[in-house]
Amino acid sequence: MREFSLPALYEVPADGNLTDLIRRNAALHPAAAVISRKRNGRWEDVTAAAFLDEVQDAAKGLIAAGIRPGDRIGLMSRTRYEWTLLDFAVWSAGAVTVPVYETSSPEQIAWILGDSGTVACLAESDAHLAAIESVRDRLPALGRVWQIERGAVEQLRAKGAGVPDTEVAERGRIATADSPATIVYTSGTTGRPKGCVLTHRNFFAECGNIVERLRPLFRTGHSSVLLFLPLAHVFGRLVEVASVLAPIRLGHVADVKNLTDELASFRPTMVLGVPRVFEKVYNAARAKAQADGKGKIFDKAADTAIAYSRALDTAGGPSMGLRLKHKVFDRLVYGKLRAVLGGRATHAISGGAPLGERLGHFYRGIGFTVLEGYGLTESCAATAFNPWDRQKIGTVGQPLPGSVVRIADDGEVLLHGEHVFTGYWNNPAATAEALSDGWFHTGDIGTLDEDGYLAITGRKKEIIVTAGGKNVAPAVIEDRIRAHALVAECMVVGDGRPFVGALVTLDEEFLPRWIADHGKPAGATVAELRTDPDLLVAVQRAVDDGNAAVSKAESVRKFRILPVQFTEDSGHLTPSLKLKRNVVAKDFADEIEAIYTS
Repeated sequence: MREFSLPALYEVPADGNLTDLIRRNAALHPAAAVISRKRNGRWEDVTAAAFLDEVQDAAKGLIAAGIRPGDRIGLMSRTRYEWTLLDFAVWSAGAVTVPVYETSSPEQIAWILGDSGTVACLAESDAHLAAIESVRDRLPALGRVWQIERGAVEQLRAKGAGVPDTEVAERGRIATADSPATIVYTSGTTGRPKGCVLTHRNFFAECGNIVERLRPLFRTGHSSVLLFLPLAHVFGRLVEVASVLAPIRLGHVADVKNLTDELASFRPTMVLGVPRVFEKVYNAARAKAQADGKGKIFDKAADTAIAYSRALDTAGGPSMGLRLKHKVFDRLVYGKLRAVLGGRATHAISGGAPLGERLGHFYRGIGFTVLEGYGLTESCAATAFNPWDRQKIGTVGQPLPGSVVRIADDGEVLLHGEHVFTGYWNNPAATAEALSDGWFHTGDIGTLDEDGYLAITGRKKEIIVTAGGKNVAPAVIEDRIRAHALVAECMVVGDGRPFVGALVTLDEEFLPRWIADHGKPAGATVAELRTDPDLLVAVQRAVDDGNAAVSKAESVRKFRILPVQFTEDSGHLTPSLKLKRNVVAKDFADEIEAIYTS
């Protein structure tokens, strides 16, 4: 057993709640632009004083509508300004926010709103409203549903016009640090989602210590972040609350299809995202360079960036020759890549899935450091992250200050601290299984080095045991294979089988470019190409790269290219883009069988 901890850098308030933050900002920085919102194609700043007024007006409307302290209020929307506004309004009314992914099915909506006992809901669009109404007969506690795109904020302001300021002030003080702030339902990779109860204390401990440990990235009056993660996911909420706590300027993006344009117009100083975002930026840049006949230059630039970053971790640092090459490529390539990410950002925080060591070195090498972290809904997002001044690429960093990470005798990662959730809503059996003597059992397998840096090597329940008795953690090889531009998703199989195999799906954005470059018929589908020799060779290269990270017994011997995608709509991915392995294994049982019989 091994454990590591760091002293807390932020003192969690003895009582009080998250609404104290917006009142503090309005008092100390009334004219500061704490949030920017997009209107008519332009970013408009919202001052701390104006944001407080808007929040309190919406909270008055909720109070006038009969919302009582402790009531659960659903919030189903894409990432937009109103999400953050209404989140703080719910808290200011003394209630509890229950996020619902805007892509959720009626069945999922019925479960989340029903299990949590939601009494009212805020929904973004006609489609969201229709989905909620389609299951209303299964939601006896649900009352009013307001629609954001049809004036929910304005309706609440009008309804609450007669509520005195003193009443909303009293409501805002009802919740204590240990009161529930939100119930966030887990992605449900292995069954029905469980509602994680996160308190105001959890968010204070989480966001306060992150902001203090990364203070150079959270500079009031200078720093800014563009939030494009779903706010129904706890990582998105971390960004929201940490930005308000710091405070720094926060922007929202609902449509990630235009993310590069939004980054260019907002120009954040910091980016927070998931590895797939950084993979796509790299793959798109490489594909464009190849299309322009500059593929070899890009590849040399990428190799130089990686070598330069690796050399930064050595005693002597980069050689003079490497520095000169790096300087040349900075003018030719790296500066353009930084411009795609907004032009001002020097750092990013990545979570939700492993980033991959090669990609981490590439980005640091181009002057854009991606700090990888690790966390779960139950740990209120990040429970470990790389510090800005002592990054160790290939790890998920050191524990959150004020918390403890322990590695159990069987390799499981255990967590302790004020950021750890209090339990699952209405599920004492699951709570008792996950929490023992104050320690949360993550289900992840990991290691701690001598400096307290954590590396995640797999999931306890996802360990594959081959017929030969070899234990295989899928995450390592899957992440390496998935890093290839041509690969969208990869799932390793082989439990009880003679060797390890893999199911692979192809990237829909990159495939047409590969088809054109290799002289295949325009418009050819994956189903038509999945046995094409050239395509098999290309995917084999990705598999070979993955195999290089593991032993021979753990390596993928055979793979099958699937003619479809793993998506949330198909039921194979959770809203946070994690594989539902049991569903994939069931739906593609014939493909798995073909790996071992062909």
